[in-house]
Formats: sequence, structure tokens, C-alpha cells
Amino acid sequence: MMVVYVMTEAENQLAQIIWEQEPVGSGQLVKLAAERLNWKKSTTYTVLRKICENGIFQNEQAVVTSLMSREEYARRKGERYLEENYGGSLPGFVAAFLKKKKLSRQEIEELARMIEEYGED
Repeated sequence: MMVVYVMTEAENQLAQIIWEQEPVGSGQLVKLAAERLNWKKSTTYTVLRKICENGIFQNEQAVVTSLMSREEYARRKGERYLEENYGGSLPGFVAAFLKKKKLSRQEIEELARMIEEYGED
């Protein structure tokens, strides 16, 4: 399993803008970050450099694009969480979750359908 870098809150804020706008010129990204996040140019470039170094995005010829979709990032982050907290055991996670929350009949049926659909043949 490829371990994914978990972004900080600031990195995640910039990532959301990139995923919405890509491909986006780095100059345009600076403008968007200033408008939406009230960031200075230097802040945007510092955060952008960090998320590019960690393989989530790339900045080639002043155009920023993702190397990993939002969905792929979320999936890998979830896998990392499971690995770090439950030894990679999805049943272990579900058991811990269910100790505090009761599922509705509809939620149980939906989960059962998902397990059947994604399970081995």
C-alpha cells in the first residue's frame, strides 16, 4: 500500500481550490488564494511547494494540476488511518465505530449491498 502524505489544514484549503479549478495557472492560483483565503503570494507558493513535494500536485511551466484526484487522496488517507489505528482492519474499525453509534435498518442494508458488490466472487 502506498502511504499518502496527510495534508495540513492550510494545504487542504489550497488543494480544494486546485481540484476545483485545475488546470490552473500558478498566477491565477495566487489570486484565488488571496480572494478566498486572504493569503499573500509567498504563502500560496510555500504551501503549493509543500503539496507538490509530497506527490499530490505538480506545478509544471506555471500550470498546477493534480497527480492524485480528491477521491484517491481521500481513499489513501482512509487506508492510512485504518493502518495506523486498527492494524489495517476494516472490521476492527467498524466494530469500534458501532460501539458508539447504532445503524438504521437502511444503513445496514446499504452496507450489506456494498459488501456484496465489492466482495470477492
